[in-house]
Amino acid sequence: MQSTAAHETAGTPASIENESLPSGTLVIGIGNNLLGDDGAGIHAIERLRSKNLPDHIELVDGGTLSFTLLEQVENAEFLIIVDAAELDSEPGTVRLFENAEMDEFLATSRRPSVHEVNLLDVLTAARLRRRMPARYAMVGIQPLDVEWSSTPSTPVDKAVDEAVDLIAELVGESA
Repeated sequence: MQSTAAHETAGTPASIENESLPSGTLVIGIGNNLLGDDGAGIHAIERLRSKNLPDHIELVDGGTLSFTLLEQVENAEFLIIVDAAELDSEPGTVRLFENAEMDEFLATSRRPSVHEVNLLDVLTAARLRRRMPARYAMVGIQPLDVEWSSTPSTPVDKAVDEAVDLIAELVGESA
């Protein structure tokens, strides 16, 4: 999918660059895959790539997230974020937060995500520009260990598979 392609529609000149129409479903995995369980979102994206997902699904390794993803977020009809998150639960717990529930989680949790500030900044910017996707969700995975490691802990490795199945169900609903 191209997020910067010009689209020509009735009454809209093709010369307008950077004015993209919503592009479907965007799934962003966030994390640092060199810090053990912090890379849960990245591992989920890698595993989702092996699934036979519909063409309108765009999978993005968001790393530690930055404003470089703002345009893609704004152009999505449905945004799904997958990330290690402090859920005050057993390691490997997977929890889905949708729309207002996600807003509430991000606003009230003491530390909902290792990347909380950047995620909140990107979403706030999209809202301020009145281009926040109509549907959005976060799949949070409770980490066990965020020390130097390129592999997740055993409970988080299993949770990544659970998160992948959950995301596959979510994107199936959006088809």
